[in-house]
Amino acid sequence: NSHTAKTVSRKSLCVLNNQRVSGAENMKIILVFLFIAPLALSARAEKDHSSFDSAASPETKSRFAMLDDVRILANGLLQLGHGLKDFVHKTKGQMNDIFQKLYIFDRSFYELSLQTSEIKEEEEQLRQTTARLQINNEEIKNLSQEMNSKIEDLIQNKIQLQEKVWGLEDKVTKLAIIQPSAQETKEISSLKAFVEQQDNHIKQLLKIVEDQHVQLDRQHNQIMELEDKLNHIELQELAENSFTGEQTEPEAISFPVRNATAVTYKSDGAAPDCTALYNSGMRSSGVYTIKPNGSESFDVYCETKFGSSWTVIQNRVDGSLDFNQTWDAYTDGFGDLNEEFWLGLNKTYSITKQGDYILRIELQDWKENKRYIEYAFSLGGPETDYTLQLSRISGSIPNALPEQTELRFSTADRDVDIINDFNCPENYLGGWWHSECEETNLNGKYVAPRSRGRLDRRKGLYWKPKKGRYYLLKSTKIMIHPTDLKSFD
Repeated sequence: NSHTAKTVSRKSLCVLNNQRVSGAENMKIILVFLFIAPLALSARAEKDHSSFDSAASPETKSRFAMLDDVRILANGLLQLGHGLKDFVHKTKGQMNDIFQKLYIFDRSFYELSLQTSEIKEEEEQLRQTTARLQINNEEIKNLSQEMNSKIEDLIQNKIQLQEKVWGLEDKVTKLAIIQPSAQETKEISSLKAFVEQQDNHIKQLLKIVEDQHVQLDRQHNQIMELEDKLNHIELQELAENSFTGEQTEPEAISFPVRNATAVTYKSDGAAPDCTALYNSGMRSSGVYTIKPNGSESFDVYCETKFGSSWTVIQNRVDGSLDFNQTWDAYTDGFGDLNEEFWLGLNKTYSITKQGDYILRIELQDWKENKRYIEYAFSLGGPETDYTLQLSRISGSIPNALPEQTELRFSTADRDVDIINDFNCPENYLGGWWHSECEETNLNGKYVAPRSRGRLDRRKGLYWKPKKGRYYLLKSTKIMIHPTDLKSFD
């Protein structure tokens, strides 16, 4: 039995020396060895006890047999120490990865602070900085989850190591009972001290990881405070992106509020537009019936100003009407002529094909400042997708629509000209004469300022010259008039 135990022990040592596996696998092999060694020792002890009366010197044999077993066990403990050492090196590598990620985070946070200081100078930089902030925030969350997972793994490993140390202490106690030599006791004490040293080192690593986790939480809170400051800066931008400081318009523009009691007037004659109605004696603004040449009669809103009457084709005052409509809706028209509405491409074309017309756009920002711009224009029919061509005449705001360019009308369900696989109506909402998906869309989503959160500018209502800043709008009005109108600016 003693020879069998020695053979099994030696084979176990060979397996330990030949297997270059991870720390967890070495631990499993050493545990098997630790279970086999006591059985071998027990068998050898029984054999020595049965042969106590033999002529040979049993005391000497028993002593050397126990010494070999102790050495085998010591070798096993050395292997356990090497396994612990490999595990510690692996843990150090993981900590180095964590420190590298923390360095990347610190560098990103520093860049974010620099970009935040320049946030008021240009809106585009603010949008990029906020996007980068969101990415970094997501990285912090992922890193925090990784840290929590690693801490849990380290705690589990610590518990396993403690259990193994306790098992080793029990075995050392049993060996002490059989009175090993002073040299053997010294070797065992050295192994025990080494294991305790490794355990203390792991505790220090856990403490460092916990400190880093606390620091990450602190930095995450700082990022949340920065986001709140960004929201506050956006509200300041709302005041800055108004018409204040621009050239003022000599004539005040009227933006009527909802008028549920407005009256629809019926004229006896077949007036082709609101200007003809005005010339026939109609002097009040309101809803009238007209009949352009070659078209059926329909109702329009006529606005009296500058000694004439204008035909209104679009009106937005409070966001009560959703302008994210289909192609058919934009063709036929939608809304209430006394409130918010879109007259319809077919009706507008039936008016403008009678002659040359002026297109006037009136804008009002959230500080009640009013501006306008006027174009000479031509509008194509349905066979051209209602192509629009503009030429600026006058105005009190920079131009934001391309001139001398054929602009095709498109909606989310019928984008006639997708630029770089980017569907403008679908992404910006609302039908419009889009040009390379520019950021001026007076039929976009109506966005009111909010006390918190970003302004949804790309889907909102604004006027954006190509080389100018955003003008956030509260109301818009588009109207047309024949070009024979006398000077009125």
